[in-house]
Amino acid sequence: MNPYVCALLVFVAGALGGVVNALLTDNGFILPRRVQQILCPGFLSNVAVGAFAAFTSWAMYGSGAGVDLAKQAGAGDTRVEISLTFSALAGAFLVGVAGARWITNEADKRLLKESVKVAAEKQLPKRECEEIVKASPRRVLEAVTSA
Repeated sequence: MNPYVCALLVFVAGALGGVVNALLTDNGFILPRRVQQILCPGFLSNVAVGAFAAFTSWAMYGSGAGVDLAKQAGAGDTRVEISLTFSALAGAFLVGVAGARWITNEADKRLLKESVKVAAEKQLPKRECEEIVKASPRRVLEAVTSA
């Protein structure tokens, strides 16, 4: 199989992993934005990070690691055969989910740190505190900032 087709399939599998991560988070399909000077990556960043993480993993540790893209075929040279298995695509998908999850968790961690800083300065009613605990990190920061 052509190595570029394999790379494209791995890239797409990782991008789909990024989409699944966006579905699994509380944020959904938001676009990248800044909330209180904190960059929230959004689903487009999840897709990009998932795709690049899957490709990098495949190219470094999968069947893509054995492909020499710059080698010119000579008289006695044998060509390296490349294959792409379902397990490699499934691995690319999972690496895509994990890579996208990592960037989402980093943004959520920054949002929660900022929320704690803002909330520590305020006296919030018990009812509001109970509602805030159930919200996503982005909504928590918005709630404590507006309160």
